[in-house]
Amino acid sequence: MKSPTILIFSALLALTACAPTPADNAPKSVAAAPATEQAAAPASNSVYDLEATSIDGGKVSMADYKGKVTLIVNVASRCGYTGQYAGLQKLHTEMADKGFAVLGFPSNEFGGQEPGSEADIKQFCSSKFGVDFPMFSKVETKAGSGQSPVYAALTQATGDQPSWNFCKYLVGKDGAPIAFYKSGTRPGSAELREAIEAALQ
Repeated sequence: MKSPTILIFSALLALTACAPTPADNAPKSVAAAPATEQAAAPASNSVYDLEATSIDGGKVSMADYKGKVTLIVNVASRCGYTGQYAGLQKLHTEMADKGFAVLGFPSNEFGGQEPGSEADIKQFCSSKFGVDFPMFSKVETKAGSGQSPVYAALTQATGDQPSWNFCKYLVGKDGAPIAFYKSGTRPGSAELREAIEAALQ
């Protein structure tokens, strides 16, 4: 019969063998997560290979924007960042002749700040901010089964997805995302304007 001391020592050895290693406890890579979540995303990372639905309900081929630089923004009407509509419209107006367009995708995912219908959204944007850049129907931007194909491609290509309203993706002439900007990046910021100008070259 084994002594109590030997039994205790054996138990301690067993517990040590089952303990997690430092590697198990290390934070997982944030950038690696979308690869699993987006397994069903389009094979192409070109946003311009996809279709979307306009705010009026019609189908839009994103191929219409091939050769242009676009800024894709998830927008909302009741957000602290809603005032950015004015800056987005200004960017669109000033750079449209150079081959640039802002594309607005309403989303109600963040704080429930886009609860209205597409007609409500269109009326609000037009009357309040004079928006005439292309607007689309409400979408889901977060990874999951309901995620918009456009946002699935953007997420897969960049490893970034919106964390709040008015996040921005700069997309090149070939439909490949160039950069991701969080909500706090103002449309008129030097950083964003310079990146747009560089992409238009």
